[in-house]
Amino acid sequence: MQKLYIKSKPANELAQQQQQREDIMHFSLQGALPPGHTLALNVPCGWLSYLACEGDMPRLIMQEQFTSTEMAVLMPLLEMFPYFCPYEVMYASFYKGNTSEKTILRCRQRLQEAQETGVWDQEIRPLRGALSRARLKLRPFGIDISSILSTGYILMIGDPLTYRRDG
Repeated sequence: MQKLYIKSKPANELAQQQQQREDIMHFSLQGALPPGHTLALNVPCGWLSYLACEGDMPRLIMQEQFTSTEMAVLMPLLEMFPYFCPYEVMYASFYKGNTSEKTILRCRQRLQEAQETGVWDQEIRPLRGALSRARLKLRPFGIDISSILSTGYILMIGDPLTYRRDG
């Protein structure tokens, strides 16, 4: 009698593959992109990819890499689109790395204290620097980051993205 061995992937390898799938987030931007187009964000690597589905095949249109500080300001903007991202949410993501309700509440209090003591600009300056760098990298995608006075930031989507087709 012949023995049959079936090689299966170890549980930890399956868990790693599942985590890798979760590390890539997809954003259609609520219909702001043409049908079949999407943004894919590889969170651990910081790659933002613009993909278009042509027939059955996805096609990479453009790609840009963001630093960890740029990712900290980009993530809440993408997650909250088409709505604005309040300062305290952006601040929580940038300085604390998470946007839990408890963290956002603490950040809101910190920003209120900064406003009252007159150090708002010093407190928010590093965040603005990261936003400025992210804004430059988003331009080729047809996306801009706009400031809403005394409120926060919002992603603005321009005309549908154009790209040069090969051939």
